[in-house]
Amino acid sequence: MKPLFIGHEIYRHSTYGPKHPLAIPRVPVVTDLIRALGWLPEDRFRESPQATPEQLLAFHTADYIAALQRSEAAQAVTEADRARHHIGAHGNPVYREMYRRPATSAGGVMLAARLTADGGIVHVPGGGTHHGRADRASGFCYLNDCVLGCMEWLAQGISRVLYLDLDAHHGDGVQDAFHDEDRVLTLSVHEGGRWPFTGAVEDRAGGMARNIPVPQGYHDAEADWVLRHAILPLIRHWRPQAVMIQAGADSLAGDPLARLALTNAAYRATLAAVMPLAPRLILLGGGGYNPWSVGRNWAGLWATLNGLPIPSRLPPGAEAVLRAQSLNRAAGRNPPEHWFTTLADAPAAPLPVREEVRHLCAAVLADPPK
Repeated sequence: MKPLFIGHEIYRHSTYGPKHPLAIPRVPVVTDLIRALGWLPEDRFRESPQATPEQLLAFHTADYIAALQRSEAAQAVTEADRARHHIGAHGNPVYREMYRRPATSAGGVMLAARLTADGGIVHVPGGGTHHGRADRASGFCYLNDCVLGCMEWLAQGISRVLYLDLDAHHGDGVQDAFHDEDRVLTLSVHEGGRWPFTGAVEDRAGGMARNIPVPQGYHDAEADWVLRHAILPLIRHWRPQAVMIQAGADSLAGDPLARLALTNAAYRATLAAVMPLAPRLILLGGGGYNPWSVGRNWAGLWATLNGLPIPSRLPPGAEAVLRAQSLNRAAGRNPPEHWFTTLADAPAAPLPVREEVRHLCAAVLADPPK
């Protein structure tokens, strides 16, 4: 079965507010890019359903779901809900679609799990909200679609799930949700010392978590080392029946909320290497706060899923999609020309792999999951 793409128009005009990092469009950029490139036939597109409150109860509490719904309806939050559920606080604003949008993301990821029950590949760029907690919002994430998608797989009887998180921020919500679950192995490669300040290399949670907190400036040669000396050996050891990849784009150079230095080639290389080892594969979005880097990266990953060559120069329609974007931050005022004309970043300069990265990989492999 050819890879499927799950999207929805709810993302097109939805924003967390003009001063929020998620004021930018992301899912519409990648959707419009791959359509402009002729890479998304209608028979490969699925509209994301909105998860029902009953479906969300698989992970989230009824009180929290009700609080999200009433806060969206009122476009205001009570002091009790703010304190208990972190709505309207800690970077989780009240906005127009604050329940419907994450419920749509959750519905899309849960649909992807159902579509891959017998195998296959699904890309859900609207998914990847890996910080959400059962009873509260966290890190811009109101619901945790990653957890809900993995739970959908477990409900089908799948007994070995790998969750691989490439976001610059530790996938704490997913790790903690499966603390006592020996059917899910979580592996997070993230920037050490960055919010949420969890995910140390020695953190094993309940025994089924592995963490690689890389240093600032983490670059393509080091990503290749992590791939060959940690990610692939762990996958071969664990032999997952299903793999979920959270491909947050904030590990790319130039992202305003992280200090890593990858090119998007590193993401494509990781995906290409993991694909043959995944009988079922769901590729999610996640973080990423630069609309050009996010759109180009996730569109390039869709090309990788489909074995499509990335053109050296984008056709006019795709270029127009990128030129229409803007970023109201200092780092976005003078975007380089290639952010408009190509999907592929310039090749990374050859740099040595630091001893810290080598040590992190060795520490992870020294204690493989049972």
